[in-house]
Amino acid sequence: MDQLEEAATERDVAARLVLAALEPIEATALQDPSDKHGQLSAADQAALLSIAGGAKVHAHLLTGRMSVPTASGTRVAYAHLQRLEAVGLVCRDTDHSVQVGQPVTLTDAGRTALAGSRSHRPASALAPPRSGTWPAAPTRSRR
Repeated sequence: MDQLEEAATERDVAARLVLAALEPIEATALQDPSDKHGQLSAADQAALLSIAGGAKVHAHLLTGRMSVPTASGTRVAYAHLQRLEAVGLVCRDTDHSVQVGQPVTLTDAGRTALAGSRSHRPASALAPPRSGTWPAAPTRSRR
């Protein structure tokens, strides 16, 4: 029981540290309602979502051509990655060479922009599916 109590205490401390680290990011997002990166295009949003799942920049050994495969199996165009990197939405880990793959991650600004773009969808994107398109669940009356 003592070990469980210690583990629970450690978990609670870690949770408080994470919440404390996220507070400034949330405060910044709430203070500035205008998105300083503008509204994300559908292509930018798709690229950021793919990169969020995991991505690496690779250079072809013979041609030197750069590619950005993601964990989901899609590829982000290298020029698109450079554009996202230039505006500060993604960053690369340059400690790794491009021959073995440089991990690409979202920056705090990238996560904020992606979260903001997902919360500002038009109402039509959030509309429920039309009836008859999927088998409806059986309804039960509550008593």
